[in-house]
Amino acid sequence: NKEMQDNSETAVVHDWSLITAGTWLKETLHNLHDSNNTQAIGIINEKLNASLRPYQTAGVHWLSLLYNLRLGGCLADDMGLGKTIQVLALLLLVKYQIKPNLPYLIVVPSSLLGNWQAEIIRFAPSLRFFVAHSSAEKDFKQMDENGLKNFDVVFTTYSLLYRLPWLTKQSWDMVILDEAQLIKNPTAKQTKAAKSLSGKVRFVLTGTPIENSLMDLWSLFDFITPGLLGSQKAFSQYGKKTQENGKERGNFFTALRALVNPYILRRLKSDKTIIADLPDKTELNAYCSLSKQQISLYQQAIEELAYKLKHSDGMQRRGLILAYLLRLKQICNHPCQWLGHGDYRDEDSGKFMRLKELCATIAAKQEKVLIFTQFREVIPALAAYLAAIFQKEGLVLHGGTNIKLRSKLVRSFQEQEGALFFVLSLKAGGTGLNLTGAQHVIHFDRWWNPAVENQATDRAYRIGQKKNVLVHKFISRGTIEEKIDTLINEKKSLSKEVLAGNGEISFTELSNEELLRIVSLDIHRAMEDISYKY
Repeated sequence: NKEMQDNSETAVVHDWSLITAGTWLKETLHNLHDSNNTQAIGIINEKLNASLRPYQTAGVHWLSLLYNLRLGGCLADDMGLGKTIQVLALLLLVKYQIKPNLPYLIVVPSSLLGNWQAEIIRFAPSLRFFVAHSSAEKDFKQMDENGLKNFDVVFTTYSLLYRLPWLTKQSWDMVILDEAQLIKNPTAKQTKAAKSLSGKVRFVLTGTPIENSLMDLWSLFDFITPGLLGSQKAFSQYGKKTQENGKERGNFFTALRALVNPYILRRLKSDKTIIADLPDKTELNAYCSLSKQQISLYQQAIEELAYKLKHSDGMQRRGLILAYLLRLKQICNHPCQWLGHGDYRDEDSGKFMRLKELCATIAAKQEKVLIFTQFREVIPALAAYLAAIFQKEGLVLHGGTNIKLRSKLVRSFQEQEGALFFVLSLKAGGTGLNLTGAQHVIHFDRWWNPAVENQATDRAYRIGQKKNVLVHKFISRGTIEEKIDTLINEKKSLSKEVLAGNGEISFTELSNEELLRIVSLDIHRAMEDISYKY
């Protein structure tokens, strides 16, 4: 009858359509439900020379699941929460549990090569590593599969990715990018080289997945999971269309969060459920008045800019604006920095006077301080000035500092009897370094991107810090510095709507009137008494 015929057909269909889990899938599904993977915990306890915090253990488990599913992802923990130790635990877990036949590749900024070497020797000594860089290996330019069999991990830098062909020809078990915001520019050579690497699984590490705009996030995911967020052009155009429509904007961010959240793990230091034993961080605006010479030079620059804006457009206008923004920053620091000659007398700069007042107190307490500036040319003057205040030489680090020396400088500063002050360029010293010996952080001049400044601040405010950290942000009253600080604080952060962090303002897109209003000098504010603002 018909009922028997239907049952018979159903049985036949059932026989050929049945899907059963193979060995790999069975193990993967088991691990998905086994948060207390006994074998994994045993490997980490035995091979990792460190005790992971609960949130770090959860992070390793998350990374391991993505690895097993061949998905890849972004470990976006707040700066200082120990992304490196979680990655080392993952590498150990994969080595002893999965036993891959290919090495891992870790790409880092050159300034962090020494850090990674020190960390792997200290925490994961059973991992055999090769450093593809002139600072560590003489024969780093050539390497073949036979040579790589002797190593578990290969370290290299972003700048060498497109200079060492064997890196892109080799297949890797895992490719991991540290400080991955360095591939935010899709057209850069190092970004293209990174995206051409062949790895079974790709991970990125960054405390700032969105540094300036949503395109930063797109570029990261174009490396992790190409195609997930569509093409660069389509993503950019759709993002622009939704900017003016509040409802569409909200829908866009909701959809974007739904797409990227499975691939991003982000924990913040401010979350006491994540880490309860980190001391407090207090941020203060240190307002500085301008000297008469600074006022004169600043006003002259504004008048010149106003005149030149009337006779420029396009790329010429963009270059003009960027040049004058740089000039105004230099004048706010010290007249000699802009003029390029002369004696850096403290009375000629409100910031130098404020620095003296603040550091005299720090020196009297024998506390330590980090001083960040974006200008390499002012570092020697700051170091000499501070040496007179502290009655002791300090330390200096910038882009020209030898890689081997950087690690030595960090160790020296961390010693109890080491230098009391450390002057660093924001670009070279703002990421990766562990400088918890400092209780104070001074931003001598402002980058105008809170994400970048927070990265620098977190050289001191990170795991291992036992004392409260005071962050002093120098702002010249009545100038562009004060107005931009206000705009940043009032501006609704783009990245907070998707993840966490802050964006920055695009000055070149402002009209002439808007730009001149922002950079113009408020003479009364410029000469007001100095005070702190919490």
